[in-house]
Amino acid sequence: MLLQTGLMVVLQSLLCLQAFCSPVSAAASAPIVNLGYAQYQGAIDATSNTTSFLGIRFASPPVGNLRWAAPQAPPTVSGIQQATEQPNQCYQASNGNAPASPWRGTHLSKRDVSTSEDCLFLNVYTPGDTVTPVSSGSGLPVIVFIHGGGYISGAASQWEGSDLIVDSNHGVVVVLIQYRLGLFGFLPGEAVKKGGALNAGLLDQNYALQWVQSHINTFGGDPTKVTIWGESAGAGSVLQHVVAHGGNTQPPLFRAAMTSSTFLPSQYQYNDRIPELLYGEVVNGTNCGPSSDTLSCLRDADVNTLASLDATINESGFYGVYTFVPVIDGTFIVERPTVTLAKGRHNGEALLSVTNEFEGTVFVDQKTTLDISQYVTQLFPNLELWQAALATPLYDHLGTAAQQASLAMGESIFVCPTYYLLEAFGSKAWKGEFAIPPAYHANDIPYYFPGNGPQTPENAEFITAFSNGFMALTMSMDPNAKYNSSDITPTWKSWNQGHTEMLFNKTAAGAPVVEPFSSDNALLERCLYWRSVSAWSAQ
Repeated sequence: MLLQTGLMVVLQSLLCLQAFCSPVSAAASAPIVNLGYAQYQGAIDATSNTTSFLGIRFASPPVGNLRWAAPQAPPTVSGIQQATEQPNQCYQASNGNAPASPWRGTHLSKRDVSTSEDCLFLNVYTPGDTVTPVSSGSGLPVIVFIHGGGYISGAASQWEGSDLIVDSNHGVVVVLIQYRLGLFGFLPGEAVKKGGALNAGLLDQNYALQWVQSHINTFGGDPTKVTIWGESAGAGSVLQHVVAHGGNTQPPLFRAAMTSSTFLPSQYQYNDRIPELLYGEVVNGTNCGPSSDTLSCLRDADVNTLASLDATINESGFYGVYTFVPVIDGTFIVERPTVTLAKGRHNGEALLSVTNEFEGTVFVDQKTTLDISQYVTQLFPNLELWQAALATPLYDHLGTAAQQASLAMGESIFVCPTYYLLEAFGSKAWKGEFAIPPAYHANDIPYYFPGNGPQTPENAEFITAFSNGFMALTMSMDPNAKYNSSDITPTWKSWNQGHTEMLFNKTAAGAPVVEPFSSDNALLERCLYWRSVSAWSAQ
């Protein structure tokens, strides 16, 4: 018996190493939570002193008649469900890599987890090895993290929620959510409006936030102290929730918002030319064209056919562009986000936004020979030629064609939308700039999720300073509320105080550089240009 027990311990350790996880306790000693519709038993991670609940179902499987429908309540199940395995990921696709946009004319030409339409799950991480339900107003602050991936890829399993708990000195509860992606989550068109739900992926996120309001107190979290945070399309999702319902979601679902590389691609009216062309491409690709009810036909279509079509359509898009993204649906998203923000309307009370110095580089073909005006017309196919030409004097002196295109891509879709957010939040908004070379899109991730890549330099002072701003805002609504004595960040003024930002960089020798600076006036001037054409860029 002793030999058998010893072999089991060795086997569990080997499996843990294979999955890149920390040792967890036996299930018998792990906490159990009762959500009413189901009971879940988590797992204790002794190394990080956290407890995880993986694969909690927060909505019914979006299959059959629920494909392209608003999320529905999860089914009631009996018994105790083991919440120790990463959930299915939603169907995935990759971004476009074509040399020209298919939309310019009128014709179209992690961890190892299962992929499934049944993917509406979330992961919850709590500090310590016990879970004590609390009343509203007395629990820990909560971070709801929304993964990126251009709205066409990504999963909760890519992120380790315990990293954020450790960053916060065990002062927060963390929720990682999933949502429908690609054509499953963002199919546009009049037919979807009439017979289903537009922006199903955003509605999934909204439903998960409602789930947090109803259930997070069971995990020791305070539903009145929720911060939503995302990276890339996850940050774009945060922007969508900030402007949802015209910036007046009731009851409120969060008190603070944080964005790492805000993502705002073209967001068309659901029945505009390009969304209808996209819907038609899906209908034709599934042979549903002759049907009198094309949406019902699509709901009956084989999921593998749809997944293959999802991949094909996305990959045929212009290089670095994502095809299935949010639209203006008239209900959840009532107008272009820049319009709502320009009115100063927003959900949430405080904002922290961080961008990387070179956001656009990885999304641009570095061999491109398109001049800046040509590139802009491919990136935003509804722009008039004269409008695109206005970009020339702003960018044509800023390096090679690829460098100009990289700046235009990064600024129009990531950086300038961040400034629009900051302006809307006024004195309760803070801006950071991650500049450690090469400072490309997503290079900042390992500094708050260490499991997602190397931290170079491995400088404890820098890592603490960078991650603690996010945690301080979450816990105290102010990145200056230091809770770690080794935090070297100087006073962080809000962005509206002289356009002050906090620089996170390093010296040539690897020493941390954390200091305030003023936003570049030339960059802000280029943002004024992008805002002036936002009706045509559909932002």
